[in-house]
Amino acid sequence: MMLRTASRLAPANRPARLSTTSAPLALVLGAALLLGACAGDKKDEYIERPVADLYNAAVDELEERNYAAAAKAFDEVERQHPYSTWATKAQLMAAYSHYENEKYDDAIIALDRFIQLHPGNVDVPYAYYLKALSYYEQISDVGRDQKMTNLAMGALQDVITRFPDTTYARDARLKIDLTVDHLAGKEMEVGRWYQRQKHYLAAVNRFRVVVDQYEQTTHTPEALYRLAETYTLLGLKAEAEKAAAVLGHNYPGSDWYENAYALVAKGETNPEAVRVGEGGETDSQGGWFSRMTRWF
Repeated sequence: MMLRTASRLAPANRPARLSTTSAPLALVLGAALLLGACAGDKKDEYIERPVADLYNAAVDELEERNYAAAAKAFDEVERQHPYSTWATKAQLMAAYSHYENEKYDDAIIALDRFIQLHPGNVDVPYAYYLKALSYYEQISDVGRDQKMTNLAMGALQDVITRFPDTTYARDARLKIDLTVDHLAGKEMEVGRWYQRQKHYLAAVNRFRVVVDQYEQTTHTPEALYRLAETYTLLGLKAEAEKAAAVLGHNYPGSDWYENAYALVAKGETNPEAVRVGEGGETDSQGGWFSRMTRWF
């Protein structure tokens, strides 16, 4: 799975265990009821239990990393005590359990419900953040459709817009940078495929997207080189020189620039076989680089 981080922020104000001393006596002595009993069939029992017992049992499952059981146990808190304060907290913790269990769709559904029912709750910023992470963790490799990447981008940006001064927003900004880099990588992957198929204009369009829209990513130097390479294949020498010059101006020490210089100086599309300075003009004595950098 791409872009997965080593650590994640824990739920804000994670509810502690509840004290059983304050539980009403009537709940403690609740009777067990057999649901839908049929002759010879064994059915699940419904046992009304104190909220403290239910919630603490759910926490135990979560700490044991029994995430499916934890989600079910937190749901039971809400089912038996729907109007309690702990029912609200249990909704969020059930979503968190789904997230830890990598059941991201279930987590998103639970989080949307929590946000809709409790828009003013103190834990709403975390709910938005956890929803964004549920999309973020599903980002696939660059060779596949990037719908989830775009959903993650939107959800992360929502966290930043709604809660700009929170820890969640700071972490969301970092993840957006990684997500943007991922989108740029997808454009590069498609552009290289078009180039191999000799669909050069389509390749140019993809590389231009990286340069114009994702210029701050790690893929920009290669995108500029690929532009120079593709323009050379198209016989557009001036455009190839311009792309190489921009590459040299912004990334003068990169391997991509060295390849681009050899490519444009020799007019060949296999720069690894060409040594810089053999028969081509040098960079500062009236050569193509000197001509092009005068544009800046």
